[in-house]
Amino acid sequence: MPLSAGTRLGPYEIVAPLGAGGMGEVYRARDTRLGRDVAVKVLPLHLSASPEVRARFEREAKTVSSLNHPNICTLFDVGREGETDYLVMELIEGETLAERLRRGPLPGPELLRLGAQVADALDRAHRAGVIHRDLKPANIMLTRSGAKLMDFGLARAAGLAGQAGSGATSPMTQSPTVAQALTAEGSIVGTFQYMAPEQLEGRDADVRTDIWALGCVLYEMATGKRAFEGRSQATLIASIISSQPAPVNEAPSGAPAGDAPPHGLDRLIRTCLAKDPEERNQTAHDVKLQLQWIAENAGLSGVGLAPSPPAALPSPLARRTSRLAWGVAALMALVAVSAFAWLYPRASAPRQAYRFRTEPVPDVVDAFWPRVSPDGRMLVFETQDSTGRIRAWIRPLDQTEAHPIAGSEGLRRAYWSPDSREIVFVADNKIQRLSIAGGTPVVVCSANQGADLSWGSKGSILMDGQFTDSLKVVPASGGELQPATRIDRAAHEVGTGWPCFLPDGEHFLFIGNLQNGTGTGDIRLGRLGSLDSKLLGQSDGRAEYAPGGWVVYLRGSTLLARKLDLGAGRLTGQPLTLVENVRAGSSAGHFSVSASGAFAYSRGEGGAANTLQEADRSGRLIGGALSTTDCINPALSPDGRRLLYETTGQSPSGRHEIWLRDLERGTESKLTFVARDVHSPVWSPDGRRFACALRSGDRPQILVGSSDGLGAVDTFAVGATSVVVTQWAPMGSRLVYGPESFLGAFTVSPDSAKHTPAPFVGLPQRFAQSMLSPDGRWLAYATSEGTPQPQVFVQSVTGVPGRWQVSTKSGIFPTWTKGGRELLFESNGMVMAADVDAADAFRVGQPKALFTLPQAVLGVSSRTWTCSQDGQRFFVLVPPRTASRGGIEVITDLQSVLGRK
Repeated sequence: MPLSAGTRLGPYEIVAPLGAGGMGEVYRARDTRLGRDVAVKVLPLHLSASPEVRARFEREAKTVSSLNHPNICTLFDVGREGETDYLVMELIEGETLAERLRRGPLPGPELLRLGAQVADALDRAHRAGVIHRDLKPANIMLTRSGAKLMDFGLARAAGLAGQAGSGATSPMTQSPTVAQALTAEGSIVGTFQYMAPEQLEGRDADVRTDIWALGCVLYEMATGKRAFEGRSQATLIASIISSQPAPVNEAPSGAPAGDAPPHGLDRLIRTCLAKDPEERNQTAHDVKLQLQWIAENAGLSGVGLAPSPPAALPSPLARRTSRLAWGVAALMALVAVSAFAWLYPRASAPRQAYRFRTEPVPDVVDAFWPRVSPDGRMLVFETQDSTGRIRAWIRPLDQTEAHPIAGSEGLRRAYWSPDSREIVFVADNKIQRLSIAGGTPVVVCSANQGADLSWGSKGSILMDGQFTDSLKVVPASGGELQPATRIDRAAHEVGTGWPCFLPDGEHFLFIGNLQNGTGTGDIRLGRLGSLDSKLLGQSDGRAEYAPGGWVVYLRGSTLLARKLDLGAGRLTGQPLTLVENVRAGSSAGHFSVSASGAFAYSRGEGGAANTLQEADRSGRLIGGALSTTDCINPALSPDGRRLLYETTGQSPSGRHEIWLRDLERGTESKLTFVARDVHSPVWSPDGRRFACALRSGDRPQILVGSSDGLGAVDTFAVGATSVVVTQWAPMGSRLVYGPESFLGAFTVSPDSAKHTPAPFVGLPQRFAQSMLSPDGRWLAYATSEGTPQPQVFVQSVTGVPGRWQVSTKSGIFPTWTKGGRELLFESNGMVMAADVDAADAFRVGQPKALFTLPQAVLGVSSRTWTCSQDGQRFFVLVPPRTASRGGIEVITDLQSVLGRK
């Protein structure tokens, strides 16, 4: 029953009806809270009656409401009043494209301008994971500012109606008239005149079904007629599946004289209307670019330009003379082309580059680390499910489906063999080779805590080892790791990482002087057989070699490329921007370039953030998310009422910052306001102050501030390398910190005027994550010196010297609890607990597993958990458990892109 004026739906008061359709009725309404006019769409009762439909409807509405684009109608609100479900949308003044087309086709400039706007709106939606599925002229509003796309995602909500057994009418038995476009409800969702063949066959819709509908809309804009017609539903479907529309340049009656569709438009539309989805344009972004190209080549690049008036018709004699002149010119051009082909047989047109975006993998929380095979035919990437399991997937680039690679479970990161038949990775502290067909991995050699590799064309594999190691090399057939580079400790150089072979299999790129946890370092050029390397430049992440002599690297989240002069060992020319907002994370850049020139990357946008959640001693999660931004290194206050954590650079400032969460009040507040990255926050014993490290600058510094945000902030310099603050010791009020290079630990008084550091003595040369016991007698730390994996040790710092190993398999991040009677630590993704008796001497019990940590993808030195002083309450980082992060973007020929820069 239609709603009458004055009816209230929540805070919205109905003013007048605007229209009706198969998916509901639309009304002009007044928002009584904000005093603005809005459009309210009411769902039909047969859809609102299903709880499943309502739940899906609300999820879709929330997704659509996140779309912010000038050519997309904004969705303000969703609600339910009694038995009525409704949407609240932006009220748009204008006419629909369907109404405009009743007056005939659009002029060329207007068609290209509006078509590009619709394509751009679709592209924005597709990048957010939203498929329209009912694109048609009636869902496009024309306003003074341009086109507005409406009804995003609502057809998806109707997809649950009419399921088997529901008693609903089958969509294939309905008979909508040809004159009026209807939306069929059921497993086939959309309006028949604009539905792709795969939709009519009941297959799942993807972004390419929207590309088909966009082709239908462009055809109608150019000709004033629908691309496909039929006297009945059956003949219409047959036309869509088997026939082709007439060329758009066959101007229909009613088209303005001399206003034929622009050159190239017919080819674009026919590509959009390819029966096979694989043969269509793969993204709306490509359609937009081609429309803009057509406009530029037609001299219509200016928005709103009117078509030029037709010139006077020439006389018959002039036409014959013109034809003769054109014939001579054509003959001369043919001779010139033939001569060029004979003289320059190697000349060829540049390869066409294609761009597409992969679909997210179902039932995973994240898809990342794309690697294109050297032959450019396959894409390997990794996924993480809600349990934290990571494995490799493979997708041929000429197919749409991906499948997991059996035997890759638990890998760190996958790299290709030169022949594109195998992948190589580190798992269980071993370098392993695995066929892309799956099976049992073949062990190449043992590897201590390494993750990143490169397999060269001459049969060698480079590996970066631990953070403080130089690069190592081993034959792919097996053997022992041998040094491939050196680290100049006297020059305060620290870690190395991210090797990448050049095509010759001898030279390689890598990142030297790597700042742990940041990905920032020197781009260096090395060569097998020599431990020396040359400095090429700076990068904020990995660097890779691209065909044509390019080095691709990161500056912030922007991917750049510069030419490499291999003979001179230097980069030349100005950097060219390839892609912005590339995802970074623990992989220091999710991108790859193959030997064929294919290029793949993941953007930083659209990925759900890791969140903090409370857990009990068994790992059972309690309550909801406790952070609103991606964070690391949580620290619980001594009284258990507040949390400190470090954001990961996703804030508006783009810097790492320290935030505080009040667990009782449920509020968040920022504590640091400095123009530098800060990290590793710790609490003072009384909970009134906090300390953290400042990264970058000439010298590392420690910052001390008040936990209530009041009072002055103190900073003081410590050491000559970047540091990590691990503890504000309860005894003597001293800060415990150490270099990120794992080369020792120090204490310093934050209240001293001189801030003189005091080193711990009698300890291994390389150790980190130092934590003093509550009584100040024992120091727990992690070290890999003399062990194949890092282990947790405890050493006496007062009284009789002694040293005890606490962990058995591996151990990092030691934490004292229960007043020093228990030591917690992390081992291979699990929280372990060991009882401690240190009343007279030090005695430690057998470690026991408490629970497995959720595996959020983090930086190499980041901590993912904290706990209360009694060891009963935990706060852990949890990866997103909703839909997968956005797809991976692929460009089939990077060289063609660089050639246009």
